[in-house]
Amino acid sequence: MSLRNNFLVFVCCAVGAFAAPQQSQVSSADKSFMNKAADDDMIEANIGQMAESRAAKADVRDFAKTLADDHSRAYGELLQLANTTGDKVPRGIDIRRDRTAAQLTHLKGARFDRVFLSDEIASHEKAIAAFRREAAHGSNPEVKAMASRMIPVLQKHLDTARQLAKSESVRVAGSGTAKKS
Repeated sequence: MSLRNNFLVFVCCAVGAFAAPQQSQVSSADKSFMNKAADDDMIEANIGQMAESRAAKADVRDFAKTLADDHSRAYGELLQLANTTGDKVPRGIDIRRDRTAAQLTHLKGARFDRVFLSDEIASHEKAIAAFRREAAHGSNPEVKAMASRMIPVLQKHLDTARQLAKSESVRVAGSGTAKKS
């Protein structure tokens, strides 16, 4: 190859590198994590909004608002991350397909509070495990960093749900707390 041709190849490669922003690679496991996190964020935001109007106690309604706000913000971060990586995350959910959301639509007051808090404990325990797994073993550094940033937020939600559940004597899977009727 001549010097001129080498130069043209170099220029074309350099222009190509600057013309489009580099998108970091996302493994199928990272994509799966991002999709599940997006679905969960949308469901949590929706259930939080529902709980703001259906919960009996003010502290449960306050917690619900925090959930709705935090999970809406987290979903926005996931959208930005997906745009950065060149991937897509779900843009909507069918809330009727979520068993807990469907159950909660038929409840109000103290019964709603108990079911809502029990579900929040279970869902946040699962979410924290998934986010820790992604933070430790994910392939993409940006996805791992987002997962790491969310763990303290999710832990705070879990701690608050447990505290509220304890004050309501909510039965939580694996706990010895008595269930109110």
